[in-house]
Amino acid sequence: MQVEVWSDVVCPWCYIGKRRLEAALEKFPHRDQVEVVWRSFQLDPTAPEGEVHPTLPALAAKYGTSVEQMRQNMAQVEQVAAGEGLQYHLTDAVSGNTLLAHELLHLAAEHGRRNELKELLLHAYFEKGRSVFDVDSLVPLAVQVGLDEAEVREALGDRRHLAAVQQDSATAQSLGATGVPFFVVDRTYGAAGAQPAELLLQMLERAWADANPLITVPAAEGCTEDGCAVS
Repeated sequence: MQVEVWSDVVCPWCYIGKRRLEAALEKFPHRDQVEVVWRSFQLDPTAPEGEVHPTLPALAAKYGTSVEQMRQNMAQVEQVAAGEGLQYHLTDAVSGNTLLAHELLHLAAEHGRRNELKELLLHAYFEKGRSVFDVDSLVPLAVQVGLDEAEVREALGDRRHLAAVQQDSATAQSLGATGVPFFVVDRTYGAAGAQPAELLLQMLERAWADANPLITVPAAEGCTEDGCAVS
């Protein structure tokens, strides 16, 4: 079974959704046969590359609310994250273009390190307040999961994984995704948003049942609630 998750590395609900998916998998009896694939989705692909800005006032302006109201909204998200064991610092965050981070994730996938890098990028941004928007910020994180620094710099320099990121985004749109996180199981079942672990578990169980239907043989002698018949 394959679970694809479209998400951005600066989406607070995506990290929450990741934890909830992990909780669902812990309760799923066939979790060893599940492959989780992280797909690219940029919340703001129009953001200028190489530039960063404070997130709090930018979001307040975007949604037409006051900075103080946005601060309260962020505090609520921080509380939800804390319930999943995550320590967010949203009001101090900066935002920027995440294209390079997504390209790096595709490079990591070639070395079997995408899952580890995905976790580290989210942890670095949300819990450590680190930038994930430029080559020099991304290289140490890539090296931490075992990637070669020279290869990372070369790949991010020649943009060899740009097409793969764009393909992920196009696929998300074709599947009807309008936001993230977006979970898709075997390209059959989808769930948008940071759904509760219980709902994600139900989706996994239903997809598994569809892919592995119970095969029965013709009935034989047996017992029922009414007793055991003797012929």
